[in-house]
Amino acid sequence: MEPTSTPWWTPGFHADRRPLLLTRNRILAAFRGWFAAADFIEVDPAALQISPGNETHLHAFATHAIGNDGAARPMYLHTSPEFAMKKLLAAGERRIAAFSHVWRNRERGARHSPEFTMLEWYRAEEPYAQLMADCHTLLGLAARTAGGTLLRHGDLTCDAFAEPERLSVAEALAKHSAIDLLATIRPDGTTDREALASATRAAGLSTFADDTWSDLLSRILVAKVEPHLGIGRMTILDRYPAAEAALARRTPDDPRTAERFELYACGVELANGFGELTDPAEQRRRFEDDMAEKERIYGERYPLDEDFLAALAHMPPASGIALGFDRLVMLATGAPRIDDVLWTPLA
Repeated sequence: MEPTSTPWWTPGFHADRRPLLLTRNRILAAFRGWFAAADFIEVDPAALQISPGNETHLHAFATHAIGNDGAARPMYLHTSPEFAMKKLLAAGERRIAAFSHVWRNRERGARHSPEFTMLEWYRAEEPYAQLMADCHTLLGLAARTAGGTLLRHGDLTCDAFAEPERLSVAEALAKHSAIDLLATIRPDGTTDREALASATRAAGLSTFADDTWSDLLSRILVAKVEPHLGIGRMTILDRYPAAEAALARRTPDDPRTAERFELYACGVELANGFGELTDPAEQRRRFEDDMAEKERIYGERYPLDEDFLAALAHMPPASGIALGFDRLVMLATGAPRIDDVLWTPLA
């Protein structure tokens, strides 16, 4: 289905999209059944929050809540239900899942909508590798519910039932760009920008004077690594550098890396999982660093959710993951654009 200026509500255009939307509903129902059978509680986190999240490159929609006294209080639509769900873990819940509408500004394209559905789930007292197994099961369930075994995006396919490829970020860079990433990270997890810039140029990519280490890593991943991920079978890109995992605990065997992974199918990023950080002091430090970087780049920062930081002290060890539900429906149905699988896409 090609992009069009025809309004989505035009009867003929809607008739073309309707089979995809009905498949979306079937996948949603199948997923809800799977989570219920696995003893998850489905929760419904509020979208209006004091803080939308504190990652450098995520952009929120801001508003104001008007009190009974007429005073305006800044509020945001959440970019993820994460803070609210972790508060529920602190309150005593152990397995929770949510299908949440979330909002991210500055995001629009074939794979991006400013408003989309995020499937997020948490397992208390369980290792983050269990989330990888969950993803394998859910991708297979999505494909089977859509009537096949393959996920598709353009000319690329991925067998939803094949054993996933699992690579660390360092292994992926070594394989696809011949860059030794860990050589650019110091033993304490801090990074060497000049070392990575030199390696980036050697790999045939441009660098710029204002590039940070993070900018360079992102450029390498997009240009050299991501096009090879999830081709034929899903890829789990694991053990992100600690500097790129603000909400994850560090791996016990190497402080340079963290318990964070991303899931790819057909070259498309689908999910972002963590062994969750529960140290409130460390989390505060990481948030403050990210907000300082956000202000440097974009000239704005978001407040910290002090209630969330207080709750972390009571949160059990846990693993959590966010999956782009609409993107997965795209791949399960072969739809080329995210708007094709949204019931009422943004005009």
